[in-house]
Amino acid sequence: MGSDFVQLSLTPLLTGCLAAIACALPGNFLILRRQALAGDAISHVVLPGIILAFLVTGSLETGPMLAGAAAAALVAVVLIELIRRIGRIEPGAAMGVVFTGLFAAGVLLLEQSNTAGVHLDVEHALYGNLESLIWLSAEDWSSLLDPAALADLPPELLRMAATAAVIVLLTILFWRPLKLSTFDEGYAAAIGLPVTAISLGLVMTAALAAVAAFDAVGSIIVIAMFICPPATARLMTDSLARQVGWSVVFATSAATIGYLLAGYGPGLLGSDHAVSAAGMIATVAGLQLAAACCLAPRRRRIGAAREG
Repeated sequence: MGSDFVQLSLTPLLTGCLAAIACALPGNFLILRRQALAGDAISHVVLPGIILAFLVTGSLETGPMLAGAAAAALVAVVLIELIRRIGRIEPGAAMGVVFTGLFAAGVLLLEQSNTAGVHLDVEHALYGNLESLIWLSAEDWSSLLDPAALADLPPELLRMAATAAVIVLLTILFWRPLKLSTFDEGYAAAIGLPVTAISLGLVMTAALAAVAAFDAVGSIIVIAMFICPPATARLMTDSLARQVGWSVVFATSAATIGYLLAGYGPGLLGSDHAVSAAGMIATVAGLQLAAACCLAPRRRRIGAAREG
């Protein structure tokens, strides 16, 4: 049982946890800035950007994919501003129009550009390939100390680990500017902080997480993890530091519980078929948020204040 778990489940489980953490960290600041839709938007914009980058370069390497996603994000920002200014509609509506349109364009590109042969298709875009990240060289837990076996780890795990490490480092290095510009943008600008650059950097960091996670876990988990763990954590505390810590806990637990339920839950119930790991992870994250809405300490304090 232990050898089967290490070979079949350990790497997809770790990849899912790292993707969840990488998305949840910038998601905290997006939610506090009332830009939660931006995380959803980024995951939609990533699709056409990635497809166009592949069509132009013929490569599935991270560099071209990130460049394509970044270019698509800039196009989306310009389109949103044009629609908002010319049509005089609220930013949320402009975002919804642009990101829905771009995602639909990405789906059409997938269907018409013959990219399915290189592991880019609509199902892959939605669900990723988490279940296929098998560590074939692993024999048991001792393989974690075997250099030859470690060299054969799925590249998605290594890419996601590097991305998560970069995002953790950026969050630590820019903690104070992010905190000040998030809670009081006017004061941050008054003391000389480049608030526009900080905002753009936050969006690009979220785009980095989305691009790195897209291939392994698909857009469903990316969307869920940008929003659900930070929103759940927000209901647990009024402290930003504790909120970020809680979001990591919720993201990791949702990925772990969701993956295990998807892989082993149906068997325990007598079914021969597993369910989608991406769908189950997102479902668990949603259930965590629902539970926090009913039981979290901050939610109870708000309810008591309203009753008083």
